Amino acid sequence: MELSRGLISARLPSSTLRPVYAPRGCRRLPFGTFSQPQPPSSVQEHGCSRALRPRQEWVEGWVRSNDTLVRGLPILVGGASLVAVLLNRAVSSIAAVADASSSQSRADILTLALSVTDILAGLVWLSIRPKSISPVVPRGVECKRVGPGVSSSALHELLWTWDSLTTATCCKSLVVVYGGNCILQIGVAAGTQEDGNALTVDAQMFIQGSLYKSAMESRKQSYLANLALYPGRSELPFLPGNTQALILQPIGDNGIAIVGGDTIRGFTNIDQAWIAMIADKLDATLSKS
Repeated sequence: MELSRGLISARLPSSTLRPVYAPRGCRRLPFGTFSQPQPPSSVQEHGCSRALRPRQEWVEGWVRSNDTLVRGLPILVGGASLVAVLLNRAVSSIAAVADASSSQSRADILTLALSVTDILAGLVWLSIRPKSISPVVPRGVECKRVGPGVSSSALHELLWTWDSLTTATCCKSLVVVYGGNCILQIGVAAGTQEDGNALTVDAQMFIQGSLYKSAMESRKQSYLANLALYPGRSELPFLPGNTQALILQPIGDNGIAIVGGDTIRGFTNIDQAWIAMIADKLDATLSKS
C-alpha cells in the first residue's frame, strides 16, 4: 500500500517532459489540439488563380480598348477566307463550275458558307453596341426645407440619411413624407416658372397618387430603374425633370422616402437593401418624435 502511494505521489523528472510542437502546416486550436494540414493541391490552385488573374485582366483591358477592331475581326477573317477560296479556284486547274461529285467543290462550298457567316456575324457585332450609361446633371435648383414640428433628434437623423445617401449612392434628391406632411425636401428640386425657386411638395396630392398608394399597400420598396419609361412620373413634379432613377421606400406605416438618382439603373441591390434598413431606422426615430 505504501509502495503504491509512493508511485502515485512521485513526480516525474523534468527531463522526461518534452514540449509538443505543432506540425508544419497545422494551426493550433484550443486545449492543445491541432488542425489538419492543408492539402498542397489547394495551395497550388490558389497560386495558379493568382497567376492567371493578371493575364485575364490584361486580355479584358485589351478587348475594351480595341472594341471596334474586335467587333470587325469576323469580317476580316470571313473576307480573307472568301478571297482565298476564290483565288484557289481560279489558280488551280479545277473547273469554275461547282461539281457535286468533286470533293474539292464540296469543301469550297462549305468554306464559302462559313466565310459568309463570319461576315454577317461581324456586321451584327458592329451594328449592335451596348449603350453607355453615364450620370446626368439634374436640371433644377438646390433646396433644403424642413417641415414644421420636426424635433432636433429627428432632424439630425434625416440629415445623416441625406449625407449617407449622397456619399454612397447616386442620390441627388430626397423627399420624406411622414404623417401626411413633407418633413424634408433636400437636394436638387424642380424650379418654378415664376421666380425659379424650388417647387414646394404638395404632400396631400402626392398621397392621393397611384405611386404612393401602391408602395404603401405592398409595404415594399418600389424601384423605378428608368423613370422616363413610367407614366407615374407626372405625380412627382417637385423632382428635376431629368431624374433618371427613383426609389419609393415606405417608412413604416406612416410615411415614405422618395430617393431620386442621376443615373439609369444607378442603385444597386446593395443600395436598395441599405435604403430599406435606413427607412426602418428613420421610422423608429420619427415615431418617437
